[in-house]
Order: sequence, then C-alpha cells, then structure tokens
Amino acid sequence: MKTILITGAAGFIGSNLAYKLYKEGNKLILIDDFSYGKEVNLKFEDIDFNEIIYKKSILDVEAMEDIFSENKIDVVYHFAAISVLPDCQNNPIKAVDVNVKGTVVLLEMSRKYGVKNFIFASSSAVYENNTGFPLVEDNVELPSLLYPSTKYMSEQLCKSYYDTYGLPTVCLRFTNVYGPHIDCLRKQPPVMGYIIKSFYDRVSPVLHSTGEQQRDFVYIDDLLDLAVLIQKNKEFDIVNISTGKTASINEIATIIRKQMNCENIEIKYQSSSHYWDKYKELSEGVYPISKERLEHEVLKYTCLSYEHANKKYGWEPKISLEEGIRNTVDFSIKVLKGDNNE
Repeated sequence: MKTILITGAAGFIGSNLAYKLYKEGNKLILIDDFSYGKEVNLKFEDIDFNEIIYKKSILDVEAMEDIFSENKIDVVYHFAAISVLPDCQNNPIKAVDVNVKGTVVLLEMSRKYGVKNFIFASSSAVYENNTGFPLVEDNVELPSLLYPSTKYMSEQLCKSYYDTYGLPTVCLRFTNVYGPHIDCLRKQPPVMGYIIKSFYDRVSPVLHSTGEQQRDFVYIDDLLDLAVLIQKNKEFDIVNISTGKTASINEIATIIRKQMNCENIEIKYQSSSHYWDKYKELSEGVYPISKERLEHEVLKYTCLSYEHANKKYGWEPKISLEEGIRNTVDFSIKVLKGDNNE
C-alpha cells in the first residue's frame, strides 16, 4: 500500500484518479479548495471522499507543510490548477499564482519530505503554436496564451527539481479528456460537456466556425491507466496521453445528439470571434485580445503521438470514441437531473 496525495481531487480527473487508487488499496490524501472542484465528483457508490478531503488551497504553505510532515507520502499527483483558458486570461495574476507558484509549493514539500515520485498534470495546450503532426514530447514551440504558458513554466520547474535534487518527476500532457464527471455546468465548459448540457436542455448547441476543426480526445479510464503506470518512473519524463486520432467537433456533436435522441435539434454555428463572448473584459482596454488569437484557438488542429508512452510504459488507449461518449452522456444526464446531488 502506498500513501498518495492528489491535489485538485474534486475535479474531473482528480476524482476519478482518487477512486481508481482507492480501489487498488492505497491510502489517499486529497486536497481541493473547491474553486472548480465539486462535491458531487467525490461521491461514488461505495465511498464518499467528501468525508476525508482537505478543503485547502495549495498556496497555503503552512497547511501543506502540516499535511506533508504528518504523512509519509510516497507519490504526489499534482492536478490542481485553473485550467479554464479564458479564466486564466481574465485573471492572469491568480492563474500564475495557482498554476506556477502552487507547483513550486508542492515540489518543495515533495523534496523536503522525500516523495518518491511527483506527477504533474500538464496539458497538450503547450503545443498551441506547433505545426507538424502528430505532436511529440521533445518539440514545443513556446505557447502564447496564459494557461499553456503556466503549464510550460511548471514543466520547467519539475525538470529543475529533478536536475537539482534528483526528485523523480513526470509531466503528463493530456489531450482533450472526457468521461464520467466531465464538467457540464461551468461558465465555459469543455466542448463535450457543453454539447451534452445543450441537448439535455433541448436547445441547439452553438459551435464555432464550421465545426470541422479536429481534436484528439482521450477517455478518462485510458488516461488513468497510464497515470498509474507512470509511478514506476525514476527520472524526469514528459509523456503525451492521447489516441493519435482526431474527430471533428461536428462528429462529436452528431454522436451525442444521436445517443440523447435529439436528432430533431439543429446544430448551429457562429464566428470564431464570439468564442469568449462571456469574457467581455478580454475585448476591452487599450490592448484587447486579438481576433487572430481567438480564431487560432478555435481552429487549431490537435493530434498527439503516444509512441513514447507505448514504448516506455507499454500503454495504449483502449476505449472507442462511441463507447466513451455513451458513458459520458449516461453519467452527465444523472448529474443534470440531480440524481448525484445532495
């Protein structure tokens, strides 16, 4: 049995990871300040993690010191972050504090108290300015937007702690992750959560541009399998988690529409310039966000190679897009109905 700490444990990925590690018999220490995490994510059929989670910020150095000093932690999964891109752009100081300074706090605690493996949730967003596909780990054009920039900076900090102190660290670059517990309700939901919520409300989802932009989607259970395998790492590593395949947003919407019996509901489209309309502040001021940057974010093509994960850890994705979407839809409908809420 290992003692494993997970930050961002009430989030989509963190909560699913907690449950997998719990079922494998590990002792868990869970942390989330519930800025984005939700109590419903922590409720499973045979365990309610709300009863044990620390409702703390990773920026609370004294609290982190207490948690690390009182528990002999073997593995840290650092998944806490402000991951909503426009939220990061809209509040850059907070984004850098949480995403970069928070990573330093946890790295330093891990160094000080002898953590055996530090696993950091990075993002495929660091590749936002790359061309040439599929994308590979050792080729990154420096990102531009705040969110991927904070992730890239944190990757450099992870490497620093390995180079300087020998702390084994892994940076996981996720593609678009989906599955049960995906957030359907936040201000700017991930695209699959947004489409599910729209069809549940019996309104037309509004896709940007033509909807033909291609993304690489990876199912949560496949991601978690690799996240566990990665514990055997003893050095510094960066690993893509992807399928190496793409699907258009139109394809995703069409599959969801069929599975939810909403084929009579039209899918609508609007210009890329409206992508972050809910964040008016970004279009104001002397230097507003450029329309070109918004269009680039909407239209960017994402396809990552998982060759490194396969060769080093023996991992490959297993869940088909149709099966994964079915599981996502079924769970999301329960949440939207309130079946999983208190």
